[in-house]
Amino acid sequence: MNISKKEQRVLHALAQGGRIVIERDGPRKLTRVDCITRDGWFLTDCTEPVFKKLKRRRLIRSQGGKPYRITREGLEAVRAQLDNR
Repeated sequence: MNISKKEQRVLHALAQGGRIVIERDGPRKLTRVDCITRDGWFLTDCTEPVFKKLKRRRLIRSQGGKPYRITREGLEAVRAQLDNR
C-alpha cells in the first residue's frame, strides 16, 4: 500500500500508543484534528487531509466516541522505524 511520509509518521506514533482527538462543529464539520503521542506531545504532521485519508483506508478507527486508534490493518501497513529514545 502506498503511504506518504506524513501518514507513516502518524501511524508510527499511533502504533507506539498515541491517539487522534478530533473536535467537531456540528454533526459533520471537523474543526480540529490533533495527534497526541504516548508522551503527550502533539504531532504537527496530522492534518485534516491526512486524518481523512487514514480513516478512508480503515487504518484508524474510533469505538464508542473514544479517540481514534490504529487498527490491525494500520499496524500491518506501517513500516518499521528506529525509535530515537
